[in-house]
Amino acid sequence: MVVAQRLSSDGSQFADVTLYRSLVGALQYLTITRPDLAYSVNSVSQYLHAPTDAHFQAVKRILRYVKGTLHFGLSFTASSSTTITAYSDADWAGCPNTRRSTSGYSIYLGDNLVSWSAKKQPTVSRSSCESEYRALASTAAEVLWLDHLLRDLRVSTTDRPLLLCDNKSAIFLSSNPVSHKRSKHIDLDYHFLRELVVAGRIRTQHIPTTLQ
Repeated sequence: MVVAQRLSSDGSQFADVTLYRSLVGALQYLTITRPDLAYSVNSVSQYLHAPTDAHFQAVKRILRYVKGTLHFGLSFTASSSTTITAYSDADWAGCPNTRRSTSGYSIYLGDNLVSWSAKKQPTVSRSSCESEYRALASTAAEVLWLDHLLRDLRVSTTDRPLLLCDNKSAIFLSSNPVSHKRSKHIDLDYHFLRELVVAGRIRTQHIPTTLQ
């Protein structure tokens, strides 16, 4: 896909729907070891029911990218740190048709990437802060699961999990015990994440967009 390309449902319908679904299915399989494909494959996967020619062109661009990066993949190295570090992000109102945002995260155990995701949010967010906060909450849930898994495996972590986000307002909300009117419509996510921070289960910290 072209950087910053926004796919929509508009356009002429692609003739071979079966081919489109087959190619996207293969790409979805690749995302098991290719986190760099997660966002673009998630985008084309949203139109399996009625793909257009533009969607097929996007799939072909992804395939050309894969062909040129066959050496890409995951590698795991020994690390002295067992701290969980998670990067969270969201593209506010990124879908042209529904104006729903897409959440994304990548989670590291020490120096190794162990979990990643790109997924459209279930509801429309009314601000970039809201979409980023929803992304933070979903990232926190995955971090919590990973932390529990490590405990079950009797792996001790060197520090509390750290969540990094480039939205200062979302970071402020996560550690501020005062309820805001603008946060009432994200009440469940708000209290879930804030309670984890207050209890000392996780830490949240701002990070510049250029370092995401």
